[in-house]
Amino acid sequence: MSLEEALDKLLGAAQPLVGQQTVATLEADGRVLAQDIRSALDVPGFDNSSMDGYAVNCVEVAAAVAAGQALAVSQRIPAGHFGPALQPDSVARIFTGAPLPAGADAVVMQEEVESGLDAQGQGFARFQRAPEPGAFIRRRGEDVRQGDTVLPAGTRLGPAELGLAASLGLAELPVRPRLRVALFSTGDELVMPGEVAPQDMAPGAIYNSNRYFLAVLLKRLGCEVSDLGIVPDRREVTLAALRQAAESHDLIVTSGGVSVGEEDHVKPAVQQLGGLDLWQIAIKPGKPFAHGWIARAGQVGRCHFVGLPGNPVSSFVTFLLLVRPFLQRLQGVSSGLGVSHAAADGLPQAISLPAHFDWPRADRRREFLRVRRNAAGGLDLFPNQSSGVLTSVAWGDGLVDLPAGRTIARGDSVPFIPMAALLG
Repeated sequence: MSLEEALDKLLGAAQPLVGQQTVATLEADGRVLAQDIRSALDVPGFDNSSMDGYAVNCVEVAAAVAAGQALAVSQRIPAGHFGPALQPDSVARIFTGAPLPAGADAVVMQEEVESGLDAQGQGFARFQRAPEPGAFIRRRGEDVRQGDTVLPAGTRLGPAELGLAASLGLAELPVRPRLRVALFSTGDELVMPGEVAPQDMAPGAIYNSNRYFLAVLLKRLGCEVSDLGIVPDRREVTLAALRQAAESHDLIVTSGGVSVGEEDHVKPAVQQLGGLDLWQIAIKPGKPFAHGWIARAGQVGRCHFVGLPGNPVSSFVTFLLLVRPFLQRLQGVSSGLGVSHAAADGLPQAISLPAHFDWPRADRRREFLRVRRNAAGGLDLFPNQSSGVLTSVAWGDGLVDLPAGRTIARGDSVPFIPMAALLG
């Protein structure tokens, strides 16, 4: 199955959560807006200065420059204070953010003005040249007009969006409920870091790295995560864990245990409690992927299930390519302000950069190579692209999206997807 076909199936099964909550704007980072936010005011609410300097009338300054004369400084206007209209043949000392006085049509920055006191102690300002009308003035409503839809429903809120909401006077925001995700790993070989020292590890045991990066990825996407730890490779324990998690969660995410071996109990357990599609996706790393559902006993609705590969790089990359857009759809994230449709519903836009490496081995699957940008503006390749080498993900800052059957020669332009675009 192609990545696009898998995404279509996955997103087609995802219906956004219903309902909404009201939360403090300061607590809304990472949440998804449930309603359009329209402005009740103009921003800024008045014409104001964008510089520390002098508010002037351009015609009067032009006449003073031509006559070689200075103009009187008739008032001082700090931010937060309104001054009276300009007196004839005078200017106002003004500061950044302060309202422009009536009669002024430009601001001259203080670095371009000679100022001082005359013999009578009256302030004066001498100008080198006349400004253009409108210079260094921020006009009322140039950022936001009253009635504008400033943040559409479906926007994931971050620092910039929260600051924008605060500029409209909003101390609270309507958001969708958090997606409740249960996370657990399967495998008798897994050991939690901190429980056993490296020198005391049993033969065949490995530390559970998947738990850590999956929990962080889910939290970064605004999910409420229940970490259920490691579920042993026993059928009855797996059934109990899935059944209990489904009662109070919207999604269960597991890593490992979805193959068809005798010790892989997740697949038959999900099938017994609901339904499961086991897909082989034509990507490398990350071929095995499972999606299904678990019925809630005595309740309306189902709990989604996603099973990721056990190999850490496969699990990491598959989460970014498939689970991330699936979560966004469940959360109601749309292609809102400044977000492309691809970023909301699939892969972010790739950047074309030169490969500073050779990749002579074409694969029948679409490959996602771990790479890092270098000082010369090209891409370096991590030397070991194995699906078990998590170092490649920590070292790299992006992925090369290489179509099936393609090779790379040094200097070729290749599509690069920054890791930052996949993690947000």
